[in-house]
Amino acid sequence: MRRIVAGLTAAMAVWLTTAVIAGQTRPATAAQKTWSAPRTPWGDPDLQGIWPSTDMVGVPFERPAELAGRNEVSDKEFAEREAQARRRVAADSEEFVSTAPRTGDGTGPPSHWLESGRPSRQASLVVLPADGRLPPMTAEGQQRAASTLNSYVIFTGFRDYGDMGPYDRCISRGVLGSTFPVIYNNGNQIFQMPGYVVIRYEMIHEVRVIPLDGRPHLPAAIRSYMGDARGRWEGNTLVVHTTNFNGKTGAQANGNLLMTSGALELVERFTRTGPDTIQYEVTVTDPGTWTRPWGVAFPLRRDPNYGMFEYACHEGNHAMSNMLSAARAEER
Repeated sequence: MRRIVAGLTAAMAVWLTTAVIAGQTRPATAAQKTWSAPRTPWGDPDLQGIWPSTDMVGVPFERPAELAGRNEVSDKEFAEREAQARRRVAADSEEFVSTAPRTGDGTGPPSHWLESGRPSRQASLVVLPADGRLPPMTAEGQQRAASTLNSYVIFTGFRDYGDMGPYDRCISRGVLGSTFPVIYNNGNQIFQMPGYVVIRYEMIHEVRVIPLDGRPHLPAAIRSYMGDARGRWEGNTLVVHTTNFNGKTGAQANGNLLMTSGALELVERFTRTGPDTIQYEVTVTDPGTWTRPWGVAFPLRRDPNYGMFEYACHEGNHAMSNMLSAARAEER
């Protein structure tokens, strides 16, 4: 009985948080009300195409304190974001760096190495809780965060390759790290066939095959970096429930920070809102890491001309060997 009640409570929490995220979306315009979502030849809503999240690069993950209580920036603040974008374009066009190298992005100059997105009115990617800030971590989550070792935290002192995160080792970024906008390679490609939706991610080229036939999740003993996904249609919205994570990926910084636990569950929603837009929403429930669920929402814009680059992660990548040899030299 306790297990049944706990399951119902968890299901209700997921439903409520998903409903709150859905309520964060902007009301439909007149054009959207008259637009009809296309269908596949077999009758499902058509989400196929390449939908990079590049436009949202630069939108804060959590809401800055000065934007507390607001889902959107003011006209003045948006103008400041536009001015910042113009400065970035000017920096990207420089043939030579005449000032001190840029800092803060991790890769250094030249500045055009990184993608910067478009100015957005969205205050933060996090929309649940309503203040746009992550809920407190559990004691377990705090301990995990304090013990995390990867190249986003330190650059030396690694005992062996196992200390490094899965992104450092070119293994995985996890679902959240693969979907959230980052510094480059933000392509998301969706394929559909009767009974399945397939999502391919540009960075590390992971692919999720999502069945829609109502089959149960895999046994709890079978776990993976990308989890076990099951999908269903709610009207024009694809809802994907993913469980069976291995607790080795994070929710931020290419999956290298905000490390999750094996209790992680995701409910994602993909809604076609216009000819070239999908609203993406995800509710993150992880009682092993956070005290309550949280959620992210942002639009994806279709770009048929976007090139999905090969992600040859290990070729020419000397980071792991260099960091380990540096750690041994430091010990000597």
